[in-house]
Amino acid sequence: MAKAIKPSRTGVAEVEKYLAAIPEPARTTLLTVRETIRSAVPGATEEITYGVPAFRSPGPNAGRLAGYAAGKKFCSYYPMSGSVLTTLKDSVKAYTTSSGALQFPLDKPLATALIKKLIQTRLKEIEAGKL
Repeated sequence: MAKAIKPSRTGVAEVEKYLAAIPEPARTTLLTVRETIRSAVPGATEEITYGVPAFRSPGPNAGRLAGYAAGKKFCSYYPMSGSVLTTLKDSVKAYTTSSGALQFPLDKPLATALIKKLIQTRLKEIEAGKL
């Protein structure tokens, strides 16, 4: 039987360590994404999940809310759900997407309004028990 992969819960210090290792301009881009998520969900906790910085929603039904990362050619936003990007397909059509990630330029953070829309869609899923 295969062993399940468990997300780690290492907190803010590990997220900051991850971000410190990212070269510019991606670091500044990811810091902007991070602050936007923080402001959209003030009670969310930060962690490293599956090797990337992520947020967990607050409350009794806490679930994985969003993650983000930098690659060599682009940054990625992870909605932590296979259906968020499909639900918001018209809002994300300007970006390259897969079932679980949205890619954006290293030097241009996602628009605040789009991040908030992604977060609100995921929060509704979490509240409905789709962790």
